[in-house]
Amino acid sequence: MSAPAVKQTKTGRPAGGARLWAPAAGLAAGAAGIAAGELTAGFLSPLVSPVTALGGAVIDAVPPGVKDLAVQLFGTADKVVLVASIVVVAGFLAALAGILERRRPGLGLALAGLAGVAGLTAVVTRAQAGPQAALAPIVAAVVTMLLLRMLVRRLDAWIPRGSAADGDGAGRAPLARRSFLNALSGTALAAAVGGTVTAILTRATAVAAGFRSSLALPAPATPPQTVPAGASLSVPGISPLVTPNADFYRIDTALTVPAIDPPSWKLKVTGMVERDIELDFADLLAKPMTERHITIACVSNNVGGDLIGNALWLGWPVRELLAMAGPKAGADMVLSTSNDGWTASTPLEALTDDRDALLAVGMNGEPLPLEHGFPVRMIVPGLYGFVSATKWLTELKVTRFADDTAYWTPRGWSDHGPIKTQSRIDVPRSGRTVQPGKVQFGGVAWAQHRGIERVELRVNRGAWQSAQLAGAISTDTWYQWQIGIDLQPGDYEVQVRAIDASGQPQTEDKAPVAPDGATGYHTITVKVA
Repeated sequence: MSAPAVKQTKTGRPAGGARLWAPAAGLAAGAAGIAAGELTAGFLSPLVSPVTALGGAVIDAVPPGVKDLAVQLFGTADKVVLVASIVVVAGFLAALAGILERRRPGLGLALAGLAGVAGLTAVVTRAQAGPQAALAPIVAAVVTMLLLRMLVRRLDAWIPRGSAADGDGAGRAPLARRSFLNALSGTALAAAVGGTVTAILTRATAVAAGFRSSLALPAPATPPQTVPAGASLSVPGISPLVTPNADFYRIDTALTVPAIDPPSWKLKVTGMVERDIELDFADLLAKPMTERHITIACVSNNVGGDLIGNALWLGWPVRELLAMAGPKAGADMVLSTSNDGWTASTPLEALTDDRDALLAVGMNGEPLPLEHGFPVRMIVPGLYGFVSATKWLTELKVTRFADDTAYWTPRGWSDHGPIKTQSRIDVPRSGRTVQPGKVQFGGVAWAQHRGIERVELRVNRGAWQSAQLAGAISTDTWYQWQIGIDLQPGDYEVQVRAIDASGQPQTEDKAPVAPDGATGYHTITVKVA
């Protein structure tokens, strides 16, 4: 990055003076310091860097309501927004440090030091951070402080602090001006080079992606369910029966996707068991695999939301692994841990009964995508993901709900999280104008591990009308539905509800996503004209 062009006044003096160059010095020093810290982390602690640690700390600290709002506003781009926000805040603090250091030497250095302490605190509190990870924020702070001091001193040599020239940019000598601008340019260039090298060195994801691309998944010993004829309806705009990997929702607390080298991956089973178990990736792939269509959903999915998807998962039943370990009497929960330190509390019963809870290695006929948990994740039918769908899985601790709590439990969420019966109108979209006559409505409904008996629609709070319900792959997947309703010109409110296989209808009562999932009827408006 080259130095900013110097705009000259009629007197030949640089316009703006220290009022512009002091924050520029702070920005350059801060950028170089951050690059140095990330570069250090790339060598010593690829999984935890100052930036990712600060992002993780923010995710941990925000109240559940703020987290829900972020998901609603930004969807799966919430992490991009968070990183951008961190960059903006860091830039503001760096510029402020330059201004403070210029006005009163030592103040800017103190601010940079405080930022370093914040980074250090964030790093050492991350679950996956080793002792060496602490060096990165220290390097970042030291480099920032040294460069800031050097740049401000050269700026003082060019434009003396407190002089009449301080306001209009007049300098003492061309050599002093050149010295400052060269130092500023060099610092900015070092930050750019450091950032580039960091990106190359920390491309551990490339290693994982390379392994994934060459991985041949084993054939399932238990093949998937037969998809019945008519399970997929020909309704334009309806959600596909199987969600493509590229379109599958992603909600987790990992600021950056963990890059795990499968040959070094291990899964431990600990806690209230007769024997501890340790499994590596080759061991897992050698197990008799089961392939199943399973629909999973995020507890943050609002009524009518899209944080839900159906995929074909390949994996080894969790109950087989737990049977090897031998859970002890009194245990009622399994605390699963992700590589990034996130945890989920899953009822032991849901992992040992006859449902197809899997240690999944494949998704829709290919190895798990990196962002969906490669190399291994958990899939448990009938439970929201926050208590079951642990990605980048590293440990299963057999324990009790009374003794251990998972990531979201102390933040006000429930600890069991069974999925509630829900339905959604996919077409037409709310607010659309349609032509008079028979209007085709279609969508999906789900009650995982219970199944759907029927789906009904009503118009303007009138009588419920039964929709055509497509055949299900299984009770663990969603169902498509459709219905044609004759509508004349006018404005209409349309609602949908599902009734599960036990005859229990979904509730009309509206409830937010916290603490255990949203409820209510999905309601849309259409204009017929």
